[in-house]
Amino acid sequence: MPRFDLIVRNGQLLGMPQTDIGIADGLIAEIGPELDGGAAREIDATGALVLPGGIDPHVHFNEPGRTAWEGWDTGSRALIAGGVTTCIEMPLNAHPPTLDRSSFDAKVAAASRSSYADFALWGGLTPNNLATLPELAEAGVTGFKAFMSGSGTDDFRRADDDTLYQGMAFAGSIGLPVAVHAENDAITAGLARRARGAGRTSMRDYFDSRPVLAETEAITRAIAIAEATGCALHVVHVSTGKGVALVEEARGRGVDITCETCPHYLAFTGEDAERVGALAKCAPPLRSGEVLEELWSLLLEGDVDMIASDHSPAPPSMKEGDDFFAMWGGISGCQHLMPVMLTLAAGREVPPLVLANLTATNAGRRFHLPNKGEVAAGFDADLAIWYQQYPAPVDNVQYRHPRSVWDDFAVSYRLGHTILRGQVVFGPDREFGSPTGRLVAPAPVRRG
Repeated sequence: MPRFDLIVRNGQLLGMPQTDIGIADGLIAEIGPELDGGAAREIDATGALVLPGGIDPHVHFNEPGRTAWEGWDTGSRALIAGGVTTCIEMPLNAHPPTLDRSSFDAKVAAASRSSYADFALWGGLTPNNLATLPELAEAGVTGFKAFMSGSGTDDFRRADDDTLYQGMAFAGSIGLPVAVHAENDAITAGLARRARGAGRTSMRDYFDSRPVLAETEAITRAIAIAEATGCALHVVHVSTGKGVALVEEARGRGVDITCETCPHYLAFTGEDAERVGALAKCAPPLRSGEVLEELWSLLLEGDVDMIASDHSPAPPSMKEGDDFFAMWGGISGCQHLMPVMLTLAAGREVPPLVLANLTATNAGRRFHLPNKGEVAAGFDADLAIWYQQYPAPVDNVQYRHPRSVWDDFAVSYRLGHTILRGQVVFGPDREFGSPTGRLVAPAPVRRG
């Protein structure tokens, strides 16, 4: 009888050449050269880079309620077709948002029916649901997400400072993190109101209404509240080097804090957004070339913890018109996350191990996802096998609304196979079968 269910042979595991990975019962059983004992199936990964299946900690699949924007079926297909095997889905823009046990259960039911990738769920932190945070924690949320500026939807309210204080105090007491969208609402709303009142509604006017100061002030305030309450803080989609520097400074004095950035902040500038138009609108906005380089500098120094897509799609009708304040501000990108980052990392000489940490390992550890994010014995056999190619745009895009800011971006890697818990779920000889995604609840956090 074969010793393994599957062996991935001769791959460059995190840059190490000619390594085999033996898989049994959905787990990584052994790693080493020329594994013997046989397998029911083998994949020849000669010449390929083998990475842990990606963990995208920031996606909006909007189901139930706004499935026409994106849903678990199309969104999770995009993940798998992009080498991402696990996501952490945000509490908005589903309707209702994930603010209590019933909305959590409804989302789990929708995802369990349709998701091709494993999934964890953020719960919301708003002024409306402080009383239901305990039931969300008991249900199994990864943590709580708060907006410090307007969310763009009426059913997910901005968290004022008192809400953040109460929410972080509770989250800190049970060992769950709070994630914040850090932009100062008074600054962004005031600048936007005055610009629109003067008839200034271009993409550039939109950028100007969300300055770097709006991000750094909000990060500073979130850090102060987290430090006072003992809460673990995660700052989502940081768009500036100054923002990352604030996180690193706080970490240096003992604050339990991490941050993520996104591929679009590492690949595009505001000038690119003006050229591309509505598909490039996001919040925080794309920045100048100088700010992009500052962000890269701190990433290369190890101060950025993870890369997330912030996949936030909407129907094309919501990306139309001349008023860039009125149109939806979100970028589709979860299928592009890994091939874009592989391409950018190669150009910046980022080692494969560092890229694996940024796109899988650090998220698995930070959010306590059991057996996820590492290529090591005993972990779930979640793998992505990547081959270098002549630069070309990503094909076979799975998003419900396929057009994105990445349409013309040439990537220099193509996906060979995606393996989820030991099963080949995507590859040249495998089309999408039945959804097999499972809820991943965080492991209990031991409080000292």
